[in-house]
Amino acid sequence: MKKMTLSNFSIGEGEPLTVICGPCIIEGEEETLFWAEELKKIFRPFPVNLIFKASYDKANRSSIHSFRGPGLELGLHILSRVRQEVGLPVLTDVHSPQEALAAAATIDILQIPAFLCRQTDLVVAAASAKRPINIKKGQFVSPWDMKNVVEKIESTGNEQILLTDRGTCFGYNNLITDLRAIPIMKQHGYPVCFDASHSVQLPGGVGPSSGGEREFIPTLAKGAIAAGCNALFLEAHPNPGSAKSDPATVFPFQELPKFLEMICRLYEAVWYV
Repeated sequence: MKKMTLSNFSIGEGEPLTVICGPCIIEGEEETLFWAEELKKIFRPFPVNLIFKASYDKANRSSIHSFRGPGLELGLHILSRVRQEVGLPVLTDVHSPQEALAAAATIDILQIPAFLCRQTDLVVAAASAKRPINIKKGQFVSPWDMKNVVEKIESTGNEQILLTDRGTCFGYNNLITDLRAIPIMKQHGYPVCFDASHSVQLPGGVGPSSGGEREFIPTLAKGAIAAGCNALFLEAHPNPGSAKSDPATVFPFQELPKFLEMICRLYEAVWYV
């Protein structure tokens, strides 16, 4: 199995656990820098590689009235500051070929949102930028069909790929996690991440926005680690109730140490690292 390699660590079999963590959306420049510093402090005691995540634009919000973020130019500027001043690798969503090319100059990992995982022009453009790619399995896509997405990325010569499961549609306004997706997607030859935040989402579940069941994040994360995932995706916020995006599914900062201790012990048992 191939590994995704960043500047000072790799994601894959036999490597320490990687956690992609940060607020769902950039809520402000100083807030983002402060939160990145806080996460770095929280994660420091644990044998975990941290990648900071925040979106400059949430292009798939349920309502036209929902906050979307600062936009591409300012958002990339803020994430560049996180990378340079806080010293964390950064990941963000891209939504068009043009955005992918712009973000590649600043961002360590380009993320293809689940709803866009079959958009060939976007996937190929992001891969052609020669940055590592985290591609989320669409809620409407089977884990074996992600092989087609992998082949689109590989067609550009890019083999820095991370596949992320974020649940599967289960009727209206609900998702189900099928842990078989983790070993199935690993058969495509690349490391697999589990999105513990969006897997507990209730899409559009509260009318103009999505709901969620945050209390099940630890349960699903434990299951994913046991199933062999190589990384976790976990959105977090110091005050979930005031989060401007996904307040029902972002994980509280204050609960992260206990969560990380549990996850690290389980990861060690599974991988004997």
